Amino acid sequence: QVQLVESGGGSVQPGGSLRLSCIATGNIYSINSMGWYRQAPGKQRELVASISTGGTATYADSVKGRFTIDRDMTANKVYLQMNNLKPEDTAVYYCNADDVEVIGLDNRLYDYWGQGTQVTVSS
Repeated sequence: QVQLVESGGGSVQPGGSLRLSCIATGNIYSINSMGWYRQAPGKQRELVASISTGGTATYADSVKGRFTIDRDMTANKVYLQMNNLKPEDTAVYYCNADDVEVIGLDNRLYDYWGQGTQVTVSS
């Protein structure tokens, strides 16, 4: 079992910045991709950014150029630097990680979620 713990959320004015952190702990096999999702009130959870083990990052169009995802693979940590925040970025942000167990020639994938951290952008 893997636990994901997020930190760094809070309230900020439009144009401000926040940095989210997430650490994976527990009985880890091999963390594969890690990422951040968000869910605003009344909306579905959506991908914000993800990063592969090779460092390839993917971003939602709405955050490109403003958010940056990076990770520390040795520490099983992932970060999300959020700049030029807008009111529409207000949401609960969730950390996500895929843990891969290799069994012979097969891989078993486990998907984990953090409990979420609130980000509020308001003047």
